[in-house]
Amino acid sequence: MDTTRTLSRSATSAVSVYMRQVYGWMTAGLALTSVVAYGVASSPALQVAIFSNMFVPILLIVAQFGLVIALSAAIHKMSSSTATGLFLLYSVLTGLTLSSIFVVYPIGSIANAFLSTTGLFLAMTVYGTVTKRDLTGMGSFLMMGLIGIIIASLVNIFLQSSMMDFVISCIGVIIFTGLTAYDTQKLREFGMGAPLDDGVAVRRGAILGALTLYLDFVNLFLMLLRLFSGNRD
Repeated sequence: MDTTRTLSRSATSAVSVYMRQVYGWMTAGLALTSVVAYGVASSPALQVAIFSNMFVPILLIVAQFGLVIALSAAIHKMSSSTATGLFLLYSVLTGLTLSSIFVVYPIGSIANAFLSTTGLFLAMTVYGTVTKRDLTGMGSFLMMGLIGIIIASLVNIFLQSSMMDFVISCIGVIIFTGLTAYDTQKLREFGMGAPLDDGVAVRRGAILGALTLYLDFVNLFLMLLRLFSGNRD
């Protein structure tokens, strides 16, 4: 009995340490993205430098995809400082690309979308933490839905259908809301086995977890922003 209690306390401690790092780095990434995005939006010179040439935004997006792939596939081979640096670099690049929202969308829509995203994100992380239901099946379904809206979004680049954009945004909100709960549960399960005596492994795992929840938050925000901005310029 004592051994069982000791193991349970140990697992709880590991989860607590791991998830604190995950949320800490996710928050740092979001804060860095926000500062960079607002800074670029406040500088006409930087806006011209980034958005006057169509190849610059494309290069930024390609670099973002490359960093996500690198972190997801090879983080176990990186030092903790390299993994952290790449995550922060990704946050900066995302801030550069997201700076355009301050030009395209009204500030009221941005604020409403951010507050709504924060509320939904917190609610679903709590659900992912306390639920006894195994969300693995839901996660598989949501990933298929994610692939679907990516394909639909690419098609809509050519169709330019406002109705299709609305439908994609609605489905996207559902998908990223669900993924937040699914990813939270998955990360907590991973954290139960976190090797607290291996700081490098814990940091690498925390950075990967932070990237996962960061992507959920940003994509949920963008989907809600599109819904809240019927009065776009």
